[in-house]
Amino acid sequence: MKLASLKEGGRDGTLIVVSYDLANGITVPNIAPTLQFAIDNWNSVFSDLEAVYFDLNEGKLEDFPVNRNMLASPFPRAYQWLDGSAYLSHVERVRKARGAEIPENLFTDPLMYQGGSDIFMGPTDPIALQNPDWGLDFEAEVVVVTDDVPVGVAPGNAIDHIKLLMLVNDISLRNLIPTELAKGFGFLQGKPPSAFSPVAVTTDELGDAWSDGKLNLALSTHLNGKLFGSPNAGNDMQFNFPTLISHAAKTRALGAGTLIGSGTVSNNDSGNGFSCLVEKRVTEIIEAGEAKTPFLSIGDRICIEMLDHRGDSIFGSIEQKVVRHTA
Repeated sequence: MKLASLKEGGRDGTLIVVSYDLANGITVPNIAPTLQFAIDNWNSVFSDLEAVYFDLNEGKLEDFPVNRNMLASPFPRAYQWLDGSAYLSHVERVRKARGAEIPENLFTDPLMYQGGSDIFMGPTDPIALQNPDWGLDFEAEVVVVTDDVPVGVAPGNAIDHIKLLMLVNDISLRNLIPTELAKGFGFLQGKPPSAFSPVAVTTDELGDAWSDGKLNLALSTHLNGKLFGSPNAGNDMQFNFPTLISHAAKTRALGAGTLIGSGTVSNNDSGNGFSCLVEKRVTEIIEAGEAKTPFLSIGDRICIEMLDHRGDSIFGSIEQKVVRHTA
């Protein structure tokens, strides 16, 4: 099943069920007005939403054409956004870039931060750049959405709490982050709002690509129309999603609609490219002594998408242009 949110309908949007090919949609006000309502009441609304999805794909309903510009983030805002860093090659490269030490427990204890979730960008919303010196970077990731998760949940049980998956462009301002982290507290200014894929999908849509709590498909990123990277999201993922959920719920329950990111998708072998600029820059420094790839600037375009084994887009694409910030 594929679900999305129209920009109209208030701050939480209007829930629509979207066809498999992402071409058509239908509102379902009698079932769930918003995606947050649906995830809050998942057990009671799931079968009704799924029935609509089946009928929609068979052409039995009066639907309307869907395009990315009419869509907000599936969750225009969320009660909680937690982003992990499950790919150790990314952690090592990024920390090397800012001269930070590698944590001793890197292989056993996931890194995770709590990001701002009151405002998310839609899949085609522009990225407003205030200051080019801040080092604007994209980060292509996979995200899971949970129902209510009890405190202390074990990884073996945590997988049952994953209800939806999405993609995200977890935007970073690289040159602000080192100063923030040096204070010993965490990200804030270095993490502006993130942008999410047009649709959220249930795990059954992924077939055998969803295995062991990982999404085993390439995540492709294009910068200004050229392929920048397509690392496999299942390869080299040190901590799978159930482990990330268990880590987040060690000392507190997680409310329905908690979003948990994988961290920037990254493979040990860089032959398939990268999912962020800073990894490319670090590689250039190692190989040539200096970074040649610039951070994003006004006019740059970024596209993030994942295709299934048939070559069909699963989540739709995140397509954003960097624009000049205006007050």
